[in-house]
Amino acid sequence: MKFRTIGRVLAGATAAGLALALTACSSGTAASSATAESFDSSKQYNITVWSWEPTIAADSDVLTAFKKAYPNINVTVTNVGSSADQYTALSNALQAGSGLPDVAQIEYYALPQYAIGSNLADLSSYGASDLSDKYTTGTWNSVNQTTSEGVSGIYGLPVDSGPMALFYNKTVFDKAGIADAPKTWDEFYEDAKKIHALGDKYYITSDSGDAGFMTSMIWSLDPSAIKVDGTNVTVDFSSEKVSKFVSIWQKLIDENLISTTIGGWSDDWFKGLSDGTLASLVTGAWMPANLMQNSPKASGNFRVALAPTIDGTAANSENGGSSLAVLQKSENKAAAYKFVEFVSAGDGEALRIQAGNFPALKSTLANSEFLSSTGAYASEDLLAYFGGQEYNTVLAQAAADVNAGWTYLPFQVAANSKFADTVGQAFSGKTSLTDGLSSWADTIVEYGNGQGYTVTKG
Repeated sequence: MKFRTIGRVLAGATAAGLALALTACSSGTAASSATAESFDSSKQYNITVWSWEPTIAADSDVLTAFKKAYPNINVTVTNVGSSADQYTALSNALQAGSGLPDVAQIEYYALPQYAIGSNLADLSSYGASDLSDKYTTGTWNSVNQTTSEGVSGIYGLPVDSGPMALFYNKTVFDKAGIADAPKTWDEFYEDAKKIHALGDKYYITSDSGDAGFMTSMIWSLDPSAIKVDGTNVTVDFSSEKVSKFVSIWQKLIDENLISTTIGGWSDDWFKGLSDGTLASLVTGAWMPANLMQNSPKASGNFRVALAPTIDGTAANSENGGSSLAVLQKSENKAAAYKFVEFVSAGDGEALRIQAGNFPALKSTLANSEFLSSTGAYASEDLLAYFGGQEYNTVLAQAAADVNAGWTYLPFQVAANSKFADTVGQAFSGKTSLTDGLSSWADTIVEYGNGQGYTVTKG
């Protein structure tokens, strides 16, 4: 089994790029779910796909298999850069009204932004509505959107997922006298003290102010924190469980029990995970191959556990993951949907998972070979990295525990760009997490109302 590094692509964009994206996405008439044109196997189609994902690159096994299954569909895959680069290019093309691909890879948190107006095709009438029971709760909810015009539809199909889990260095935990992975955030705090007692350079984890992590935490704690009803949006980050988590995380910052200076995905971050000075991380289920490739010295030391919760009961969220969407202006929607379906729920799905992605399909998550990393999903190196633990069994449970009822903001990309100047200031002691979250909510209200939404703070 071969692996490519499949990590969360950190999406950022300039303020100008965000404004352009939202302006472009707010134009047009509501998307229609009218009867779709039929796919004609005797007709020759040409479709273009924009994606940064290596498993669906032009030279990938997935593309080879698709061309064999659909010889009458010619696919041109273009990697225009990172997700942020692609969103800028996509927004520019939407603004210009030309140069758009037929299919675009769009992360779940960014999908609502592009579903506004008539930018994305509703895939319901192409067969997507028959697939709802195949996907995990978090991923299906992310593609099943209601636009600001009140049009409900399926605006993409999931291609991977990222249920949150705790990846921890068992060797360091053992050295600190911690027998079991923490099941609650209170236990996590107590374990953090034990790990830091090993020496000043040891931390249970790092967090320098990650909007994606905090958003995932809010989802797991209170999936109703963001409510979207057409153009009406309510934001409330003050529920009891969110407040409890924030108070614990604040203590970790104040008592120097987590590193607030090591940024995620940096060389120092992977070095700390490799030598054990960063003893754990809570992140998406796509992390195993990234750890093995970038922190190889920790092989045999890491294990996986369910992410802690407030009271130890099952509750979880997603972090990262993306969909494939068909652009409304595509002249080859039927052929484009065949590609999306093949990659998401057809033969291409297994090839992508075998290359290192984490599945969104329930059937794959229940597959005995996937759970044990044997057979078609054999990954001896990763099993060794995790000390022989069947880590996918834990990650599959993490996917099953994802809370329903969550929705991203229809301008989540813009909201995330404002995180550093609000919540992010708490990690350098310039404010508290509670005040930072309140300020973040205020900026979300101000920004959303300026974009034509009616946003209120709960």
